[in-house]
Amino acid sequence: MIDHVRPALLTDWFAQAAVEGQPLVLDVREPWELQTASVRTDGFELVAIPMGELPGRLSELDPSRPLACLCHHGVRSLHVAVFLDQQGFETLANITGGIDAWSRERDTSVPRY
Repeated sequence: MIDHVRPALLTDWFAQAAVEGQPLVLDVREPWELQTASVRTDGFELVAIPMGELPGRLSELDPSRPLACLCHHGVRSLHVAVFLDQQGFETLANITGGIDAWSRERDTSVPRY
């Protein structure tokens, strides 16, 4: 199952998911997007793997670890979450609204683009 979590409520999701391990945010945006706007880690680990590289780098991720997917607006990250669900990942969330919503709801210092 894939949870849909707004950035403003992500801390609550992390707290619930932490029972299964330290939460991980998987940022699936392109390198130029990461240079434009990135999140600061706060109670979670951040790993950046562009969506197109994920199938070849899947072994870098632990399927038993809680994982929340992030992109620009939430569409790419939802596709990635569905893919990871099909690969047997156990605890997944899509960060609804992506980094754009993150900037509005969680950390206004993150530039919008």
